[in-house]
Amino acid sequence: RRASFPAATGRLGPRSIRPALARAMYDYDELTAFLGEWGPFQRLIFFLLSASIIPNGFNGMSAVFLAGTPEHRCRVPASANLSGEWLNLSIPLEKRGGRSVPSRCRRYRLEALLNFSALHLQPGRDVNLSQVEQEKCLDGWEYSRDPYLSTIVTEWNLVCDDDWKTPLTTSLFFVGVLLGSFISGQLSDRFGRKAILFATMGIQTGFSFLQIFSTSWEMFTVLFLIVGMGQISNYVVAFILGTEILGKSVRIIYCTLGVCIFYAFGYMLLPLCAYFFRDWRTLLLVLTLPGLLYVPLWW
Repeated sequence: RRASFPAATGRLGPRSIRPALARAMYDYDELTAFLGEWGPFQRLIFFLLSASIIPNGFNGMSAVFLAGTPEHRCRVPASANLSGEWLNLSIPLEKRGGRSVPSRCRRYRLEALLNFSALHLQPGRDVNLSQVEQEKCLDGWEYSRDPYLSTIVTEWNLVCDDDWKTPLTTSLFFVGVLLGSFISGQLSDRFGRKAILFATMGIQTGFSFLQIFSTSWEMFTVLFLIVGMGQISNYVVAFILGTEILGKSVRIIYCTLGVCIFYAFGYMLLPLCAYFFRDWRTLLLVLTLPGLLYVPLWW
């Protein structure tokens, strides 16, 4: 039975559209009532669509671990012929958190230290360290391997003058989320829910896999933006598809608990994976592989 919309005598206003939509939704529920509310088919759809949200939880907070910044200090080249005393005091101290700790972005000028070491001068006794000239980390950085073995920060030295790149990486991911929010609904209306659901899962999984082979921060960030578009699009389309297929009473549970709880499962599994896999490329591979499990669901 078709919904009887008001006759189009001019432009329809909100007061005439809302009752028509309500009648159409009532007719849809009435027509599909014979399918039942919670049969085997509905249970399968409920759990499979909810499970498709788990990788969204992975990607939503993965930057916390992929772009973590460990403790670091300026590297002093192994070829520098410094005495043990001067090597230990090659990094100036700075106040951080109420404690004096080695600077992350400065070192004493290496040429001056080499001269002091060659003349057998003693730091603190013959040389006042506060008067020694400082310089940037010209030879790179040494990174702590606790808790991360490697991150994109240690891979491409996103510290000191380049530390702005780390938050920008996360920001551009959410720019992708914003763009995906605008287009996912329209695309699923145009090409169908199922096609766009699997296409966006493919985008999220495929481009996450490509990130593993990133050769620069720029490449990683562009791919991360596209992953953000796939992430939210997958979420939106799965949400809509579930509300259209499931019955009235189950629909409410799916929207409030099913989607949200499985998204939270992704959040909870993420730090567990990061605990066991502390190299960023390995962690990203582990987070990407579950997306392949959804391929057979097309059939």
